[in-house]
Amino acid sequence: MSGSQTDDVPKGPTSPARRVRRRRRVDYAGYLYIAPAILLVVVFFVVPLVMTAWMSLHNWPLIGRIRWIGFGNYIALWNDQRFWHALGFTVYYTVWATIGLLAVGLALALFVEKPRPGIGFYRTAYFLPVVVGFASASLLWAWLSNVDSGLFSPVAQWLGLTAAPYNLLADFDAAFWSVTIMVIWKVSGFYMIILMSGLQAIPTDFYEAARIDGANYRQRFLHITLPLIRRSLVLALILSVTGSMLAFDQFYIILAGGPQNQTLTAVYWIFNQSFVSFRLGYGSALSMVLLAILLVLSLVQLQFLQSREDRR
Repeated sequence: MSGSQTDDVPKGPTSPARRVRRRRRVDYAGYLYIAPAILLVVVFFVVPLVMTAWMSLHNWPLIGRIRWIGFGNYIALWNDQRFWHALGFTVYYTVWATIGLLAVGLALALFVEKPRPGIGFYRTAYFLPVVVGFASASLLWAWLSNVDSGLFSPVAQWLGLTAAPYNLLADFDAAFWSVTIMVIWKVSGFYMIILMSGLQAIPTDFYEAARIDGANYRQRFLHITLPLIRRSLVLALILSVTGSMLAFDQFYIILAGGPQNQTLTAVYWIFNQSFVSFRLGYGSALSMVLLAILLVLSLVQLQFLQSREDRR
């Protein structure tokens, strides 16, 4: 009787109980592998996000008594015309910067995609400005744009574009386009890499079949290239919009919000309220509103730019 009972119990490596234990050990090992990443996300994202949301509900001065005011900061934000002006300017800058970055990035990607003599040099040269910090690039551009000691004004005079020294940073349009061109120069190499990876993933058979059917370059670009790099374009678009909406360094270093506070960005105004006026609670409320706007923009972009196959 006892022998028959022991024969009924599964043994060996194929035992279900052993398989379950082995699977659990594999799961625990996976959790250990991702634990450092989870810890970093919790410490540097989740905890600051919760703390910012909590601070936004208080009158939180740098020095002094902290008071609970509920949604008082959000009500004050609604009537803050300077913030809405800064947000409007940020959206205006985001539109033009995104158009420029995607256009230049795609043009560079199309140029450096195929192997050709010297292609390594071109790829390195176009990507090199990306490794320069935004602060360093902004300081360089501020010096180049200086009317007294920079290079842009003398070069413009030498080319006959201006009759006298011209201060690029004193006029809104000139200052805006100067900073936008600097950003495109610095960042477009990054989007070149993203879009180039999408271009290189397209099978060459598609282009060969299109050529046989008599499709010209424009038709191949519109009906093969653009649809097949959709996901790379979506990634580049989301990164560009998010980065442009968070613009701060270039406008702070080059223009300091000028001329006449016309180039204040949303993040610049958050910085001003938090660390110049020391209204940390109000700055936190501004940050939460900007975060909500970025989330909505990202979701809208994903929804409209997804293909039908991605939605299924």
